[in-house]
Amino acid sequence: MAEKHLVVQGAVCQCKFGTTPDKLKVNTHTQEFVNDKDGVKKPVASTKDIGTTFEKNNFGSCSKKNNNPCTVNITEWKGFYDHTVLTNGGKILLEDSSGTCAVGGPESVKFINHGQIAQVGQQNFNNAQPEVMQSLNPAVDSKQVTEPEFNADGITLS
Repeated sequence: MAEKHLVVQGAVCQCKFGTTPDKLKVNTHTQEFVNDKDGVKKPVASTKDIGTTFEKNNFGSCSKKNNNPCTVNITEWKGFYDHTVLTNGGKILLEDSSGTCAVGGPESVKFINHGQIAQVGQQNFNNAQPEVMQSLNPAVDSKQVTEPEFNADGITLS
């Protein structure tokens, strides 16, 4: 089985009957975060994120409504990760999960992008091999990035 990404706030969705994608907003909890070192921007999306849970709540014009403006209303999600339950009682959405829209019907809403963005942190530098870092970026001294600075009393400055 291939690795699947967890869906987070900011994931991009598209309805097969709409013309424009929209970004998912997680409004159901403020507890579990992924891909967010500060734990404030990327809450995990769950099966509880239903209703009008998008930034614009609009996928453009809807072919099911004779090309009138879309009105997003997710009634349920399918294809979620069911081995973990979040604090809000929901189960985690995956990049291949699909949503049922009240107008578009079952599995009409799909994720185009899961919303996660790789962030390089201090641990990445600590785990990297110095000769590889030097080859990739010869202008930076890898010791400056990985080793903490100390003052005259031996106290860490960073």
